[in-house]
Amino acid sequence: MAGDRVVAVGSTARVLVAAASRALRGADCADLGGPRPMSRFPGTPDPVRRAAAARAAARVALTAAQTAEVDAARVAEWLAGQYPRRRYPGVLLGSAHGAAAHLAAALDMPWLPASFDISVHWSSGAVDRPRAALDHGAALTARLLAGNPDVHVRQVHCPASRGALAGVTVSLSVRWRTLPVAYRRFLADRLSPGGAVLLLRDARTWPVLDEGLGHSFQVGSPASGLEPVDFHPDSHALRQVLRSAGGDGARWEPPEVTAPRESAETGVDAGFVDSVGVWSGRHGHPLHRVLFPQPEALSAATADLYRGWLRRAGKTGDRLVVECGRLLDPWQVVRAGLVPYWCENATRRRVEGVEWWLAGSEPFSSVDVLPEPPGVRSPALAGLPQWLAVAAFGRRRRALDRGSARGYPVSSVPTSRATEVLRNQPYDLPTPPPLPVTDALGALRDGGAAQGLVLR
Repeated sequence: MAGDRVVAVGSTARVLVAAASRALRGADCADLGGPRPMSRFPGTPDPVRRAAAARAAARVALTAAQTAEVDAARVAEWLAGQYPRRRYPGVLLGSAHGAAAHLAAALDMPWLPASFDISVHWSSGAVDRPRAALDHGAALTARLLAGNPDVHVRQVHCPASRGALAGVTVSLSVRWRTLPVAYRRFLADRLSPGGAVLLLRDARTWPVLDEGLGHSFQVGSPASGLEPVDFHPDSHALRQVLRSAGGDGARWEPPEVTAPRESAETGVDAGFVDSVGVWSGRHGHPLHRVLFPQPEALSAATADLYRGWLRRAGKTGDRLVVECGRLLDPWQVVRAGLVPYWCENATRRRVEGVEWWLAGSEPFSSVDVLPEPPGVRSPALAGLPQWLAVAAFGRRRRALDRGSARGYPVSSVPTSRATEVLRNQPYDLPTPPPLPVTDALGALRDGGAAQGLVLR
């Protein structure tokens, strides 16, 4: 089965590879994504909206039988094949993070993920039955692993971040346990002699059930903006989440975990890390590991990196764009001479991260904010007033995108919305020359140390 059919539509890794590969061609993201059903009707009643979302998810999700046709090697080929065929001064690998796409644009390097997400039908599912989700996911994983012994599958059942879709589809994060053949071939053919390898690792942890059969399971996610305790049956936050997703908190019975703190679905498999180290050592490419405890650590360090890079090129570095989720466009950011800060999603925790960073940074003359509506309701989400408070840090220009804010948080906007907004920014050409790897490493080390980012 072709990679573009396997990898979940709208998944972070898929969007970031598409955005980064376009940036390396000098193209923007105008062709990426389209609105989901009901996105133009924010006043639609929740039951109708949930039903429309379920039908849309069913149209693009894999069937149970198709999980046996998933070929992780072909997915790796598809991901690597999106980049222009030429030599690169280095490569970025690892966790899916919007800053990776911006680093790719600044360093003139491709970014390749260490995992990919798939979505599979769950016809008899229910958002409030995590044990049933586990059983169904385990059966699906057994089919997938039969043809892909070199991967590990992390199943995530999170009604807080997926809403009603958690009851109609199963979300599986497929992690490579070793560097796939297509990646090895890509690195051998495209890296310049001595080119650097930067491995990005999200160090967040989460309670996990892992019985050592190539399939692990977690209820909730750090990306939900909630804590593990919030997914306990007695949690008020959980009851709110389930009610908005059409579920019943009284039926919530999560399975017991085997590890209270294990790498979350956003992390990188230890086998993949070791494999990258072995390959780099054998082929004479320096390996640099970048570990970040929270997404905002890498976002802040990358924003600081961009500001310094732009100023050394004679630009102001004084205009900021705050992106969110899939609302990003690395090429338009470079073209306009903007400083990018990426929020993982619209949760209060992530928005507070950019607020704290702005409070401690040299002021920006303009701040543009692109809040991606998550399409769900959750007590962990930031309200529009909090997003407006972020924009208020701009000294002269303070802009919150109205198209993204309309119908927030239950509406939906495509990635191309970011392109539409950023195309209206004035040109700041010529673009700076690619940032040398040594300068980038120094900037990441200096900018991220205060937030716990570690560079090895």
